Amino acid sequence: MNAEKTTLISHPAAAARLWVVCLCAQWCPACNDYQAVFAGLAATMGQRHPATRFVWIDVEDQADLVGDLDIETFPTLLVGDGDGVRFLGAVTPQADVLSRLLEAMHQPDAPRGPHRPDSLRIIEQLAACPDVWLRESLAKI
Repeated sequence: MNAEKTTLISHPAAAARLWVVCLCAQWCPACNDYQAVFAGLAATMGQRHPATRFVWIDVEDQADLVGDLDIETFPTLLVGDGDGVRFLGAVTPQADVLSRLLEAMHQPDAPRGPHRPDSLRIIEQLAACPDVWLRESLAKI
C-alpha cells in the first residue's frame, strides 16, 4: 500500500462508491428547506451515477458517526470515496449549486485531497453498512 494514500482497507469495494453526505441539524431552518432539494438531486443524480450514495446525517442525532468533525455552517457537504475527499465544506442550499458541484465531482479528473481522520471515519462507517445508513437517511428526507 502506498503510504501517501489512505484507502478504505476494511471495505475495499466501497472505494469505488462516491459518497455524498449532507451534514445538517434538525433545528436549522436552512437544512429543513434543503432536505427536499437534496432528496430530489439524490434521485436524479442516482439514476445518472448509480455508484453514488447519498446520505443525510443529522449531526446531533448521529453524533457518534460524525465524531470530531467540526461543522461551523449548515448545510455542510462531504463528498468522498475510499481514496480521498473531493469536497468538504458549507454549500448554499440551492439545487443548481449542488447539481454543478456534483457533476464536477463525477469528472475523472476531479480534484481529490487526502482524508482527514474524521472524514475517513465517516466514509468507513457508511461503507461498513451502507444499506442501514441509506435506509435511515432516506426515511429522513
